[in-house]
Amino acid sequence: MNIHEYQGKGLLREFGVPTLEGRVAFSKEEATSALSHFDLAKGVVVKAQIHAGGRGKAGGVKIAKDKASFDSAVESILGRTLVTAQTKKEGQCVRALYIEDTCSIKHEYYLSLVLDRKNKGFMVIASAEGGVNIEEVAEKSPEKVLYMGIHPVVGYQPFHGRRLVTFLGVPKESQKELMNLLKSMYQAFTTLDAELIEINPLVLTTDHTWLALDAKMTFDDNGLARQKKVSFLFDENEVDPAELRAKEFDLNYIKLDGTIGCMVNGAGLAMATMDIITRHGASPANFLDVGGGATKEKVTEAFKIITDDQDVRAIFVNIFGGIMRCDIIAEGIIAAAKEINLKVPLVVRLQGTNVEKGRALLNESGLKIIAEDDFENAAATVVHVSKGN
Repeated sequence: MNIHEYQGKGLLREFGVPTLEGRVAFSKEEATSALSHFDLAKGVVVKAQIHAGGRGKAGGVKIAKDKASFDSAVESILGRTLVTAQTKKEGQCVRALYIEDTCSIKHEYYLSLVLDRKNKGFMVIASAEGGVNIEEVAEKSPEKVLYMGIHPVVGYQPFHGRRLVTFLGVPKESQKELMNLLKSMYQAFTTLDAELIEINPLVLTTDHTWLALDAKMTFDDNGLARQKKVSFLFDENEVDPAELRAKEFDLNYIKLDGTIGCMVNGAGLAMATMDIITRHGASPANFLDVGGGATKEKVTEAFKIITDDQDVRAIFVNIFGGIMRCDIIAEGIIAAAKEINLKVPLVVRLQGTNVEKGRALLNESGLKIIAEDDFENAAATVVHVSKGN
């Protein structure tokens, strides 16, 4: 689960991470009212609040130093659809603004904590090249990026902080504060079941103060049951409606930009299905894992979610029946296809438990289904028919 910048800063402040004074506004009236908390002569920053980076380049962050420029900034951002490198192609509507003080910046850094799944621990990623796309820095100048593991049993230790400040070349008088800031980030990360805490930029001001000028936080959905404060911050406006609908039926669905709808059981097989579609020259329209214990109703709903996507030109159902029975999948496909009057090509590959029964149901359904037994052939076929062949 993702949250907004203003929400992330609120959580980080509770753990001692320093931020600037800020106010959130959901309307022009609230934005104007928030000005009473700031000295406009010193300037304020008006920021779009969406679950995506790259807001500044897209015009979603503006500095105002008088009432006219403030009103102009609010007018140009609030309610606007913002398209960045991290939004879906149609962009994301800005429903909230974060109004914040300005500061005098001496240097910008990048600092984040992420899960290190490969080593079953945590990873600190840092660079003295803050305020820009860290992926570009890592690609063009990898020597400028620090990757430092923290073992969960050992936890944060002072030597982690010393390595950080040494790598970044932090002035001696500011080193202790940055070490404490990293310790606070680690405490927030582990306490809140976070998967990512990213501060970009983390700035050192001209008066030697550290400030988190941005805050991106992502949380483990499996931990939300015990993280009531975090789960309360969920904003359904930032989630694709189809993903919300899928969540109601306990389906793992993510909308993508391709043209081939996928319904698969098991995350590993779903990833392999997406890869093989790409290898054959097309792109998946979604990731959809129906899970190992799906019912007929669950499969039917999954099929409807796929077909409601106007970008879908063909559908690939790829099921390996273990706990999930192939005949249950077939019943769900038939029920949904008949209900919605399916108009796009459908390629089905069934293997495993009750596969013969599942195939028989599909063959007797009267539906135009292309059945394939081989994974490679099935992928090639769905790509072929998706192009109108």
